[in-house]
Amino acid sequence: MKARRGFASDNNAGVHPDILKALHKVNEGHVVSYGDDPYTRKGIEDLKEHFGENTDIYFVFNGTAANVLGIKALSHSYHAVICSDLAHLNVDECGAPEKYTGCKLLTVPSPDGKLTPDGIRQHLHGFGFEHHAQPRIISVTQSTEMGTVYTPHEIKTIADLAHSFAMYLHMDGARIANAAVSLGTDFRKITSDAGVDVLSFGGTKNGMMFGEAVIFFNPELSRDFKYVRKQGMQLGSKMRFISAQFSALLAHELWKKNAAHANDMAQYLAEKIRAAGMIKITQPVEANAVFAILPPELIPRLQKNFFFYVWNEKTCEVRWMTSYDTTREDIDQFVKEIEKLFAR
Repeated sequence: MKARRGFASDNNAGVHPDILKALHKVNEGHVVSYGDDPYTRKGIEDLKEHFGENTDIYFVFNGTAANVLGIKALSHSYHAVICSDLAHLNVDECGAPEKYTGCKLLTVPSPDGKLTPDGIRQHLHGFGFEHHAQPRIISVTQSTEMGTVYTPHEIKTIADLAHSFAMYLHMDGARIANAAVSLGTDFRKITSDAGVDVLSFGGTKNGMMFGEAVIFFNPELSRDFKYVRKQGMQLGSKMRFISAQFSALLAHELWKKNAAHANDMAQYLAEKIRAAGMIKITQPVEANAVFAILPPELIPRLQKNFFFYVWNEKTCEVRWMTSYDTTREDIDQFVKEIEKLFAR
């Protein structure tokens, strides 16, 4: 059965053929388990080419684990994490950050998904006061939950603010490839060069089957992370099936091709929606997401053939995500369906 491509999430897309080939290739013979294998060493080497030789890199199964364990490595239970009110950490991880780290999440209203120094400063107080959760980490998402993108300067400004208070900057990079392509830059410019301390590097939304990488830019911060990962139930015995995917994603700039196509499709969708003239787009289209306001009665009818999520029930704001395998034909059919529904 061939399912129609929708616009709910880039998680809904299948696995890129090159990734499947890599998985098939490493599925031969026996290798040592738990990451002590040549494929995992190669995967780490490939990531270091993009992020720097002085990085310390660990593979985990999913994005929630990458975020939570990365934060766990930098904090104690009496610490606090400052993040956007729309952050995946706050909205979509079922309380896992609080449960597993014990940290309090301090949220900042962020209509476009982006933190600003002014918004962060409201939480920068109570240091050394035992009745107050101690601010320890600022977490940003790149690209954001609203499809917007932090510039290198914006990240550096937040990192400098964090470090001036002896805090750390964590980046949820579930869609960092889309952000890098949008900015026309490499990964280092928006991570290590900008002052990020720990990164959750995502591949699942960009053509991989599963797996994320936790990347520390200062190995001193990851001295005990192998124990944190094991206690967090994220030490894969057959780790080659994660690491080989990263090697394939990074080879021949597949990460860039996939992300560029997804971004281009979002721009194409936005152009078609604007040309139709019936729907308001609510956020800048900078990565692979389009946010728009729809009449409430049209949403369920449109979802029948092209599934997507309602982002804000109160305002009827919806989110349309494009993927590495989205086609112009998919978008043309989608916009045609929208126009047909408006015409009724």
